[in-house]
Amino acid sequence: MLPFWIALQFLSSLPIRLPGMPQPQELGRSLLFYPLVGVLFGVLLWALNAVLMGSPLLLHAALLLTAWVLLSGGLHLDGLADSADAWLGGFGDRERTLTIMKDPRSGPIAVVTLGLVLLLKFTALVALIEQHNGAALLLAPLIGRASMLALFLTTRYVRAGGLGQALSDHLPRGVGQQVLILSGLACILIGGFSGGMAVLLAALCFIGLRHLMVKRLGGTTGDTAGALLELLEVAVLVSLAL
Repeated sequence: MLPFWIALQFLSSLPIRLPGMPQPQELGRSLLFYPLVGVLFGVLLWALNAVLMGSPLLLHAALLLTAWVLLSGGLHLDGLADSADAWLGGFGDRERTLTIMKDPRSGPIAVVTLGLVLLLKFTALVALIEQHNGAALLLAPLIGRASMLALFLTTRYVRAGGLGQALSDHLPRGVGQQVLILSGLACILIGGFSGGMAVLLAALCFIGLRHLMVKRLGGTTGDTAGALLELLEVAVLVSLAL
């Protein structure tokens, strides 16, 4: 179960302590458990949603969103911010885009992007609470984290060395494909027709966003993977709320 604890430590702010530095093979296998971490996030959010039932609607949605951000430690939002800055400031140039992603500072486009994504998540949560659609809280985290597995399965990691390279190089690809299929089936079991449509929408968004990454960078980075997760989560939430 070490790969699961690696995935949970990397994707969450939960107090997970590993016994030592993981081996590259264990890092690669940890990607297989990303959808399971999404399920765990969904269950925690679903439980919090049940506890908050009856509280003022806007406060209910704000507390859910706050818990969602705190669970991930803002990791993927940081990737989204870096990617937004780099995409605008890179002017279509690969090396300039990669350089800007390394800059820890956030420019105006990063702030605007984060504001819009969080606003869309918040308003979608308001609508979903009104509709009593708790399944969406399970589907969005699962699909978002499964998308990261799909990205590493299909896309070259462009920064040599580091954690991302180890994840990509040592991912068991055959098993990874099976995990993706099981994740899709789980979404249908959870959400029925709506779950299937959410998977289809996420797949279309994934294809489009991956195309942009490959065209600009020739592959993916950790930042663009985080951006992908956030954008797919908000797409799923908004589509289920409509």
